[in-house]
Amino acid sequence: MTRFMVYTKIYELYAMGFSKSAIARKLSISRNTVAKYLKNTSEEFEEYLLSLQTRKKKLDPYRDIILAWLKRYPDLSGAQVYDWLKEKQDISEEDIAENTTRNYVNELRVAYHIPKVSEQRVYAAVPDSPMGFQGQVDFGQDLVTAYDGTKKRLYFVGFVLSHSRFKYIEFLDRPFRTTDLVRCHENAFEFFGGMPEELVYDQDALLAVSENAGDLLFTKEFDNYRKLRKFNIYLCRKSDPESKGKIEQVVKFVKHNFMKNREFQDIHLWNQQAIQWLGRTGNYKVHHNTKKRPSLVHTVEKLHLRKISSKFSFENSLTESITRTIQKDNIIRFESNRYSVPVGTYDAKTKNVAYLEVSIDGYLDIRLQIGGPPIARHLVSSLKGQLIYDPSHHKKPSSKKTLLREEIELAFSNQELITWFLDELNKKYPRHLVDQFKVLQMVIRNHPDYLEEALETVKTLNMISANDFRDIAFTLHKESESQTKQVSVESSKYQKYKAAERSEDYYIRLLSGGKRS
Repeated sequence: MTRFMVYTKIYELYAMGFSKSAIARKLSISRNTVAKYLKNTSEEFEEYLLSLQTRKKKLDPYRDIILAWLKRYPDLSGAQVYDWLKEKQDISEEDIAENTTRNYVNELRVAYHIPKVSEQRVYAAVPDSPMGFQGQVDFGQDLVTAYDGTKKRLYFVGFVLSHSRFKYIEFLDRPFRTTDLVRCHENAFEFFGGMPEELVYDQDALLAVSENAGDLLFTKEFDNYRKLRKFNIYLCRKSDPESKGKIEQVVKFVKHNFMKNREFQDIHLWNQQAIQWLGRTGNYKVHHNTKKRPSLVHTVEKLHLRKISSKFSFENSLTESITRTIQKDNIIRFESNRYSVPVGTYDAKTKNVAYLEVSIDGYLDIRLQIGGPPIARHLVSSLKGQLIYDPSHHKKPSSKKTLLREEIELAFSNQELITWFLDELNKKYPRHLVDQFKVLQMVIRNHPDYLEEALETVKTLNMISANDFRDIAFTLHKESESQTKQVSVESSKYQKYKAAERSEDYYIRLLSGGKRS
């Protein structure tokens, strides 16, 4: 509805006896707008509309920049445009308000026909937790565009203090492992200035083996960490998203305000930008429910958090059972070094978890099951960045030449003669041996009944060439077919005649020159 149509409708309803408040409710506009429009005559309102067309706006200097963003990323929200202006154009709240930016973006969308489809998710309201009592943790992932135009999937973990809504996020360019999550917890507690009494998680493989009807079972690494830090765990059921609705909103906020349409260069720079975004927007922007800035509420809530005195030791805490992931190149990482496992241990269809144990004599035993037999045993290195491997783990794969030779040898019964022939080919054609073997492979397929005879012929004539072997086998095959055909034709030509039966004396007299009787 245009302003002039609103103006006309207001006067029409006012003439019918509607109050200003009733008109505002009926037209879904504010009462102040109704009162302002009723003060103007039609001539005055027309002049006001004309002035709007020429009046300069605060964001006009950034018009081309915002328009370029909207054309490139049509799904940009007004809030994200406002954050980008603060980040990239160095504007402040004193210069331009967020509502001003939102209205300006909406006007540009209408003027240049750039629609935006918005998604909305409804959360059930739950009472706020006391200060310092609860924090919530969840994971997220999304595709971003790298500087070279390719797509890159990033993974992140988010933390939020339930009372103040103060947030912390950390990204990885690969899926999280339990040790990564422990490190991120430590970073979050340092960022918060303390630790809450309780942490709320979704059911996740990094934390819970199974919920076990209420008896929670944790992975060994995370359970060691939980016992050391002494915080309580609450695992949400799959049908209970309201229990961690605050962190759900954080994950959505990170995806749609920080990550969306941001160019990725490297993970370290990305995490630096994330911390800057938290200070500029994530923890500074007024929360839509509390109507307060999380950073200001956090200054008070921080006094209620439990203090952490010592730094957590990642390696030393895993004394009972250390788990590591088996890498694609069949190695595991332990204390800044890489240790080999037998080739073929890595399996893309499994979780590739290895269980490590350091013996008293300083050896590292690697197992696929707790208490199972070691698949590898290495002396632990005191150095850093080393690759420690057992030569027996790295079986050299057969080459193409070897595989072809083995296949050819199986087709012959005279192993001594075929070995001689293949060795001679290797001496004469070292650079083209695979091509020679391929010719022999073709002969085996096309002339299998003449291999042995052709092999004896090339030995007799000393013809060291796969092509000569092929020609001989081909000739033998054709000669055999020709002889078979000739015998068949001759026998069928005289098939109607019957040979005369004579006694042996007849042939004796014939051979001695006597007369026939």
